[in-house]
Amino acid sequence: MVVVVATVTGLLSGCSGTSGSGEPGQADSLAAPATDIYLAPLQTDGGLAVGEPAPLVDRPGYDNQPAFSATGTSLLFVSRRDGQADLHRITLGTFDVTRITGTPESEYSPTPRPDERISVVRVEEDGRQRLWQYSAFGRPIAPMLPEADSIGYHAWIDRTRVALYRVGDPAQLVVADVTTDVDTVVADSIGRSLQPIPGRAAVSFVRVAADASTSVHLVARSDSLTPRPLVDAPAGTRAVDHAWTPDGTLLLAGGQTLYAWRPGRAGWRQLRDLAPLEVTRLAVSPDGTQLALVVRERGAGGRS
Repeated sequence: MVVVVATVTGLLSGCSGTSGSGEPGQADSLAAPATDIYLAPLQTDGGLAVGEPAPLVDRPGYDNQPAFSATGTSLLFVSRRDGQADLHRITLGTFDVTRITGTPESEYSPTPRPDERISVVRVEEDGRQRLWQYSAFGRPIAPMLPEADSIGYHAWIDRTRVALYRVGDPAQLVVADVTTDVDTVVADSIGRSLQPIPGRAAVSFVRVAADASTSVHLVARSDSLTPRPLVDAPAGTRAVDHAWTPDGTLLLAGGQTLYAWRPGRAGWRQLRDLAPLEVTRLAVSPDGTQLALVVRERGAGGRS
């Protein structure tokens, strides 16, 4: 399988549906995979290295979609309990966990914003999946794109433009402007992982070819939203989940192996063997010192 990284800039929008990931956030009725969240130290001085991962949120059931706060002192995540998905916050250092939403609807894809509010994908009572703005304390404020439905995941290009994973067959990448409600379809047959690129008004995403090979692309605000390939995935991997360090290194989760690639270099290097952990999602702290990993619970079926 080949993975290519590309970037996109410009307007973003999204929709709802299922992504084929087996994970809620596209369709709330899907069975949630059993996942835990681990935390590992990242070292950047003298070369990138990953320390030993340790359990951060470890309980039976679905705990997923970690996102660091702007200060890096806490982590937002989705926890699904009794069929209800709510946002939780864990304070790093004390490890105190607080549930911050308790609405009848389910919330996914929590993303801290510069004004300390949170953008989330909300699965509403009528089945719509829209992008909402919530307060830092979990209070729903309003839809950010009232007409955009079927949104599975999202990542911000800048303060007003957002890249959306629109659920469908195939899934689409849409860029939308929350000030005008204008959106543009940028690519199709994409994977769920959308990541802002540090220091750029751009987002990276994964394209999935007909033969199931994958590639990471970039979409940037300055290039008329034309996807550009960045890099092929390591040979033989089916990796789609990725994240960026603040200094511009791309991390890729390939099952039990973590890979690293830096623009301008020819290929990937194996950063760490994570066995027996099977990693399905990554998040890097704003200062680049911590790595959150979503790990499939042993014996759990499906993809997460």
